[in-house]
Amino acid sequence: MKIDITGHHIDVTDSLREYVNDKMDRVERHFDLVNSAHVILSVEKNRQKAEATLSLKGNKVFAESVDEDMYAAIDNLVDKLDRQVKKHKEKITNHHKSDANFKYQEQ
Repeated sequence: MKIDITGHHIDVTDSLREYVNDKMDRVERHFDLVNSAHVILSVEKNRQKAEATLSLKGNKVFAESVDEDMYAAIDNLVDKLDRQVKKHKEKITNHHKSDANFKYQEQ
């Protein structure tokens, strides 16, 4: 998965970049069809904001989180993305049994 990290009114340090990459690996572990991710980290007064858009196969997922601490905002963001990706994975999974397993019984 390709991860683009940008910062608005904040310098994206190596430790922040590494932290985001480590956390996004968790999302990729649950669903391996994630093509790319665009993460935006921004600061507005005392609010630390993290938002991300994931490009999945056939869909896009967006989430954002605001907190006083940037690392907490990233954690909340990844939790939201993880829930959305799991939900998307459940939607595309075929839950119906195939006809090959169905046996017709005559009475």
